Amino acid sequence: MQKLIKDGHVLVNEKEEGPGYKVRENDSITIRMPEEAEERIIAENIPLNILYKDDYLVVVDKPAGLVVYPAAGHSEGTLMNALLHHCGKMATIGGPLRPGVVHRLDRDTSGVMVVALADEAYYDLIDQFRLRSINRKYLALINGNLKEDAGEIDLQIGRSTSDRKKMTTKTKSGKQALTNWKVIERFGPATLIEAKLGTGRTHQIRVHLSAIGHSVLGDRSYGRKIALDLGRRKLSFPRQMLHAETLGFIHPITKEYMEFSTPVPEDMEKCIRELREAQA
Repeated sequence: MQKLIKDGHVLVNEKEEGPGYKVRENDSITIRMPEEAEERIIAENIPLNILYKDDYLVVVDKPAGLVVYPAAGHSEGTLMNALLHHCGKMATIGGPLRPGVVHRLDRDTSGVMVVALADEAYYDLIDQFRLRSINRKYLALINGNLKEDAGEIDLQIGRSTSDRKKMTTKTKSGKQALTNWKVIERFGPATLIEAKLGTGRTHQIRVHLSAIGHSVLGDRSYGRKIALDLGRRKLSFPRQMLHAETLGFIHPITKEYMEFSTPVPEDMEKCIRELREAQA
């Protein structure tokens, strides 16, 4: 409503007034709703690493920095734009700007994603995610040295009341969230872990690791540890060091189990390499 007022679509007694105008008795208020622009995806030739594709679904290795789907008023430069170009067709359900999206990765998280290209595949994959039968493994470079070699984080997650764009474990109205982890390699001030999702809450791994005091390095929302002091120099992290390494699911049509894995991208591999060298 404030935007309609500021854009001149709301008149009080046939005159434009600001959002701070106090309504008086007998005021005549007219609202003229502007025509909404049709939401649609524009195909763009954005390079993609497609791991698998058939008539029903496509599996990609999403690079860090690529947003999954457009938002209103921002219709370009996303994974959806790229997929429409490379695949030529999309599912018809899931939303006008995110057709076929059954799960997503944050913009600065890299790794394996599956997107439905046909409606029957969409419904089946949604059910697999709902039933938690999808095999999802992540690699995360985290702050600090975990005491144990493996563990489980069982903390509910809900929307933050102070910042609606963020999630938190400090909530009375959250949903159950389960993350299992194990140590892959220790570097002293940092640890490389594998995290396996038992549930699929928004920002789950990032929120859970932050809650136990070992936030993902480079996570500016939940950790803010964007550099480590390695003695002679500092190691900076350009983004959150989180990679969706493995995704396994039952093909909706053939009913065969399919699993895809990708190595960590160069920026994360470089950080791991430098941490190893600092420990040598």
